[in-house]
Amino acid sequence: MMIKIKTGGTHINHLLVTLFMMMSIFVQGQSKLKKADEAFTKKSYIEAAEIYERVAEKGYKSEELLQNLGDSYYFNGKYEEASKWYEELFSMNSSQSSAYLLRYAQSLKAIGEDTKGATYFDRYLSETGQDKESQVSSRRYMEMIEANSGRYDIWYVPFNTEGIDYGVSFMEEGTLVFASTREKGVLRNRISSWDGLPFLDLYTVEVENDTVYGTPKALKGDVNAKYHESTACFTKDGKTMYFTRTNPKPSEEEDLDLYHLEIYKATYEDGRWESVESLSINGEDFNTAHPALSPDETRLYFASDRPGGYGSVDLYYVELGEEGELGSIVNLGLEINTSGRESFPFISSKNALYFSSDGHFGLGGYDVFYHKINSDGELVGNLLNVGEPINSSFDDVCYVVKGDRGFISSNRTIEGEEVYDNIYTFIENTPIKDIYLRSLLHGVVTDKSTQLPLQGATVEVLDVDNHVIAILLTDDEGRYSKEVEYEPSYILKVTKENYSSADGYSEKQQEDREHNFELSPVENVIAPGTDLAKVLNIPIIYFDFDKSNIRPDAEVELQKLVEALNMYPELKIDIRSHTDSRGSDSYNEALSSRRAASTMRYLISEGISKDRLTSKGYGESQLVNGCSNGVPCTKAEHQANRRSEFIVIE
Repeated sequence: MMIKIKTGGTHINHLLVTLFMMMSIFVQGQSKLKKADEAFTKKSYIEAAEIYERVAEKGYKSEELLQNLGDSYYFNGKYEEASKWYEELFSMNSSQSSAYLLRYAQSLKAIGEDTKGATYFDRYLSETGQDKESQVSSRRYMEMIEANSGRYDIWYVPFNTEGIDYGVSFMEEGTLVFASTREKGVLRNRISSWDGLPFLDLYTVEVENDTVYGTPKALKGDVNAKYHESTACFTKDGKTMYFTRTNPKPSEEEDLDLYHLEIYKATYEDGRWESVESLSINGEDFNTAHPALSPDETRLYFASDRPGGYGSVDLYYVELGEEGELGSIVNLGLEINTSGRESFPFISSKNALYFSSDGHFGLGGYDVFYHKINSDGELVGNLLNVGEPINSSFDDVCYVVKGDRGFISSNRTIEGEEVYDNIYTFIENTPIKDIYLRSLLHGVVTDKSTQLPLQGATVEVLDVDNHVIAILLTDDEGRYSKEVEYEPSYILKVTKENYSSADGYSEKQQEDREHNFELSPVENVIAPGTDLAKVLNIPIIYFDFDKSNIRPDAEVELQKLVEALNMYPELKIDIRSHTDSRGSDSYNEALSSRRAASTMRYLISEGISKDRLTSKGYGESQLVNGCSNGVPCTKAEHQANRRSEFIVIE
């Protein structure tokens, strides 16, 4: 009789299941700005960062200068230098914008100062209202599991007993092998003092049309020995079997039932399994169990609690030579293994890895998980829970499949009654869907001054450890997009030649990640008529009221000009000083002339040849707005007219 099963109930921790599940046991992101690729003799680009650093090293520092210095190195992925200048920035003024909190935190983390970096990152999260401790919710995981549930029909097989039956494998067409504590029917079975059940042996059962089962028979040969045998796998030619066997641990008395798990190999000879031998991957101080062959039979996967793993039990593989010789042992890594237990691997003919785990989020106990493997044996795609009804709130193990039909072992309740492990058969009606927490990262990059889209802007996507995830280019509409993982946070760095840079933080666990950026044009071509005050971002050179002497804060700005003139000795400039309209025309002209001359004298005192300099005061004759004599204006409007210009004349 075939009984269709509904899952549910509570978890059973019987000891034999526990035994066979082995419970006892920075490439740093490089966001490179466009470097100067032509010499100044070709009238090309000026490298402002070099000038800023020379100014700072001489002791002339301002917030704006330190921000620019830190940004120059941060956007180039030079985090050691970036952190140095950001540190000085925060020492000068700790109340910086959230953007600088993030950049400093990232720079510190990149150079290994995790604790200090975390402090600034916490400040960033706090000031931007983001929750640092948020994690993927159980609701989100349940949504993922639900998306892959309902794809199976599942039935209880008729050859189960009231004892333990589990671990089906495909021996040959029409023949299954499984482990069972059933009575052999000839001699009285040896009884385990652990649970009073017979020891597990391997049995065969014939199956017709996937629905009609014969009478199970003990596997012929020397495989079934004194203690437990289970979880077998077979080569395609049917001549070699790998299986799990237990033996008492060394120096332990037989009746203590302290068993040690090892993988054995047997050969099919004249209708019997003979020449049984232990594999070299076994050890006396750890367990090795549950073998599974890759489709091309070049790898043997298994579970083990050997030293050096990530959790209680990890999954491994060992390379198999043409004659069955064993190579090096490889751990499947953190994408598969957790601090919990991963066991019972199976590799389908479609290169899909199935295994059971209690360390990944599931429905309870052991759940079956899926991960695609490519032809080179590498993990691709995402780890997925196969969903209900394969998984339940109990232990679901030993998933095997051929085509769309397979078997699963579970200790789920039957009609509300607690039971030992039973075998179920299933049909997979639809394939698994890779819906693991994806989100769309997208946005538009525009010119801040014109609001027009910027084509060809570079959007670099990095993880929180500054590893490059992707480098994107905006299209003719200024758009970029990429599907990314749902769980992590990301750093975005946006650059374009002759534009300012920008960066952003994409908070984790967002299904839609829209981040738009505005970049400001940067005037960095030096040619006759160029105002170096704009190129080097030199603001107004302030003078005290009715004075023409250079103030200390003005020295910081003028040092940028000194360094530019030192770097480019052919450069000649005209120093132009302007005033607002307040005061008489003649007075303002005289005052501005004195200030222009004072600025020129300062540059000469810093070693700049007077032959490269001219100066003139224009008073109020070249106002930039309508604030002329008699026109009421605000202080800010008047201030716009009080300016210094450094015009390239050659």
